[in-house]
Amino acid sequence: MRLTSLIRTSARIPLLQALKTSIATVVAWYVASAVLPSQMPVFAAVGALLVVQPSLHQSAGKAIERSIGVVGGVLIATGVNLVFGLQSWAILLAIVLSIMVAWAFRLSPGSSNQIPISAMLVLSIGAATPDYAWHRILETLIGVAIGFLINAAIVPPVILAPAQREAAQLAEAVAAQLDELAAALPAKQTRAQLDSLMISARLLRPMRDKALAAIRLGEESLTLNPRRSNHRDRLMETKALIQTLSALTNRVVGMSRAFHDHYDDDLGDEPTVRAIAQELSRAAHDLRLLADARIIDGRDPDLSVPVEEPLLTAPITVHKPNPLHWILIGSLMEDLRRVREEITGDA
Repeated sequence: MRLTSLIRTSARIPLLQALKTSIATVVAWYVASAVLPSQMPVFAAVGALLVVQPSLHQSAGKAIERSIGVVGGVLIATGVNLVFGLQSWAILLAIVLSIMVAWAFRLSPGSSNQIPISAMLVLSIGAATPDYAWHRILETLIGVAIGFLINAAIVPPVILAPAQREAAQLAEAVAAQLDELAAALPAKQTRAQLDSLMISARLLRPMRDKALAAIRLGEESLTLNPRRSNHRDRLMETKALIQTLSALTNRVVGMSRAFHDHYDDDLGDEPTVRAIAQELSRAAHDLRLLADARIIDGRDPDLSVPVEEPLLTAPITVHKPNPLHWILIGSLMEDLRRVREEITGDA
């Protein structure tokens, strides 16, 4: 691992977020200076800097983290000072108490780190400055409030593009797996081909998890967001698609596993297997249509382009199979039925 990878990210934060962070820091500095002119408003600036996040939900979380950390640290420092006085070992005691309190209440890393820092600063610096502790609380609250308001007022972030991108990629991957399975069912397969089919099926689950995480991020970005009414419908469409794809992922992985485990060279001679393969190919086609209909990336669909019709037909007729194949055929038929229901919306 290169050392630079520990301090650099693969992509920059959005320029707008960097600008909002700068504006919030400057505004917090001057507002806190006006309210508390007796000291440099460092903690107001730090609070504003930390609170401007990619979503308002995260900004609110950081604001609460920072506030709890400062208030908790001040209270612990005040209590230690009242009981033991201002001793060097009392500062260490306050730090240890702060760490243990954060552990006992299972606080987040942000609050857990902030409490001992605040306690240490209050006892070491605040002893020579009257009202330092309470000014620190007020200053921090000013900073986090301004950071949140600036983030909400200047183009509040909406993070829907990653969810739509992940949904589109997952839909194509599931459709491609259906096509691969459709091609493999009636044909003779080598062990390497069967293993490859199973590996590609297993890769769908990490893609699904990534898509679900992107949806959660999108939902967070709309929480507390004044622009949420303009984007809620797009998010709900994408979420519904990902939920459908999640169910389809389970079905496709199960079908691939069943075919991998119960394959034999005579399987392609079964008329029902060939019919299932044809239906899987149609299912892949219809899944792509479903994804295209639900993901328009914020643009109106092109009405001049003819809309393709779904290809899925009525349930297929099952011919009496070879006794060695009936378990596999029954399993594939049931999964195919559920795939069809998910795509058509009858589930």
